Amino acid sequence: MTQAYNFSIDRLGKCSVPSPINLSKTQDQCMAKFVTDELSVIYNVKIKSDNLTRSYNKENLLEMAGPREMIYFDPLKLHAAIVTCGGLCPGINDVIRSIVMCLWHHYGVRRISGIEFGYRGFLPEFRFPVVDLTPEKVVNIHKMGGTILGTSRGGGEQTAEIVDTLERMNLNVVFIIGGDGTQKGALAITKEVKKRNLKISVIGIPKTIDNDLGFVQKSFGFETAVSAAVSAVSGAHTEAHDSINGIGLVKVMGRESGFIAAHTALAMNDVNYVLIPEVPFDLEGANGLLRHLQHRLRIRNHAMILVAEGAGQNHLQETGLKDVSGNKTLADIGLFLKTTISEFFKSKKTEVNIKYIDPSYIIRSAHANPSDSIFCARLGNNAVHAALSGRTGAMISLINNQYVHVPLELVVSKRNKVDPESSLWRDVVSLTGQPALMTNKRF
Repeated sequence: MTQAYNFSIDRLGKCSVPSPINLSKTQDQCMAKFVTDELSVIYNVKIKSDNLTRSYNKENLLEMAGPREMIYFDPLKLHAAIVTCGGLCPGINDVIRSIVMCLWHHYGVRRISGIEFGYRGFLPEFRFPVVDLTPEKVVNIHKMGGTILGTSRGGGEQTAEIVDTLERMNLNVVFIIGGDGTQKGALAITKEVKKRNLKISVIGIPKTIDNDLGFVQKSFGFETAVSAAVSAVSGAHTEAHDSINGIGLVKVMGRESGFIAAHTALAMNDVNYVLIPEVPFDLEGANGLLRHLQHRLRIRNHAMILVAEGAGQNHLQETGLKDVSGNKTLADIGLFLKTTISEFFKSKKTEVNIKYIDPSYIIRSAHANPSDSIFCARLGNNAVHAALSGRTGAMISLINNQYVHVPLELVVSKRNKVDPESSLWRDVVSLTGQPALMTNKRF
């Protein structure tokens, strides 16, 4: 039986302010309409043919995102802030621009503050200045990679101090752009705000290049990351193809989820082995990677390996280190594979030419491609609509191709991972021709 999730979204109070946006209240044919609370989205769209009847409770359905006819805040008295946290990702500036433009031009908000360098920007000890955000300030930032506000890890655990700053700044709305750790911080801030009985809306926007946030069909920057990874794989494949026993080896991002590697392989059709955190693999033995690689070189003279950074960590010694956000510092699987493969073929007295590419930071710092830019614009717009309607503790998400509100509590409760039994991984295995499982024991 499919689990029923509670998608109820907290609200600051009754919406009694007419929206300044000029939209239709009726079914006029040539004018966009306000979103009503009666519209909902089904989370799990799969159904078995032997049970075609369904019934739903309201709390188990997702709220549609979008502008409401009546809003909670008076835009002329509103003070909003935007903060970007965690690592870089293509499209952050696009989201900032979208939020500012929607607040300013659609709602008439004139006080928009940019918080520098993530959650640390809220903490007095770092003394980072606040940036006044206007349309003139953000008009061209979507053409740049990175974030004009700067970013950092850490600081999100200092919840009380952050909310103290929200009070001192007389903020009404905070837009928090970031991934799993960032949204955990956003949830803690939401709870502290509620505990103090403050009327501050906290809205999250999903930023994780690994595409691993829960209850998010796709996070922004992911498509750009795949596009950049494709270029790296293309170069490595050419080098491998034109060498004697050439081996192209590319490492891409994916600490716990191998979505970038899987999608890049599907986009290329030149990858022979995809290694991701969700699927174990052996190195030695009859069904290990090295034996399969040896066979591949014998019959085709070249091979292409694509590995996610979190894959095969069981083969490496743990670093014992953590970053300031508490994330475990991973050992480098790319360099490990390069050394291991080289030593294996040296022991076999076989010449190989390994071309290793790690494009991680080039990918992260790129500006968004057109598809991601469109996605970022719509996420930003919908984040503003959610905040102005008094919703809080929510993230804007794309689910079943619909923009919806998801409670932060659910977002941080699980990570998206590649399901080894899914059609996605089935297609990867089919197109690469690699074994379904490269282990010497059966599960």
